[in-house]
Amino acid sequence: MAEAVTEAVEINAAEALTGIAHGFLGRRGGVSTGDLSGLNTGPGSGDDMAAITENRARAVDAVLPGARLVTVFQIHSPNCAVVTEPWDQSERPQADAMVTRQRGLLLGIVTADCAPVLLADQEAGVIGAAHAGWKGALSGVIEGTVEAMIGLGARADRIAAAIGPCIAAASYEVDEAFQERFVGAEPANRQFFQIGRRGHFQFDLEAYVGVRLKRAGIGRVDRLDLDTYASPDRFYSYRLATHRGEANYGRQISLIGLD
Repeated sequence: MAEAVTEAVEINAAEALTGIAHGFLGRRGGVSTGDLSGLNTGPGSGDDMAAITENRARAVDAVLPGARLVTVFQIHSPNCAVVTEPWDQSERPQADAMVTRQRGLLLGIVTADCAPVLLADQEAGVIGAAHAGWKGALSGVIEGTVEAMIGLGARADRIAAAIGPCIAAASYEVDEAFQERFVGAEPANRQFFQIGRRGHFQFDLEAYVGVRLKRAGIGRVDRLDLDTYASPDRFYSYRLATHRGEANYGRQISLIGLD
């Protein structure tokens, strides 16, 4: 009888972050089963915690073996936490971004359509990770992350950033009220909405996050152009799980660390 083949953890890397331990992971290479099958790393997904723990260990081993994983309790906010040492899972701060200059730590952001953003000023030895859903991006999570990195000695024009797998414009239909929220905040935001079916638009979250990074003074911004909704074999997607009527949805993790 042939032995089962264990699928390898898929790591999507960004050229902008070459030289820094990092990876935008998907659902391949994990032990979760059913609708959440694969490398589900989200404690709020309803998955077996033993599977989540194993998946997180595999993720760490794939990106920076031996590192200590640090995550936050994500709430779609502009809040950014400065990490000096790992905290207990039960004591995670409510935030949607982290920055550090400590070696041996892996900053981890979990997503399932929102945009994960990894950042690094290699010269200063300062890194950051942000969960940029539409709420967090609109309320300033990108700018808060950059400011916190600068507070640790980074310089904006030296920071390189990469936007990982997220829902693409072709898959992200929104209504007029959603568009008006963005245009009301800044008329130029109209550029991120393409006209769709009557009374609806297609929102380009990745482009919006990219512009916010550039406006924050970031020297280089890479976009991976990976649509979570359109690739269910590779990524988890909240919107796709909802459209399929699934009871819950998994979360992929994006990691960055200093070795």
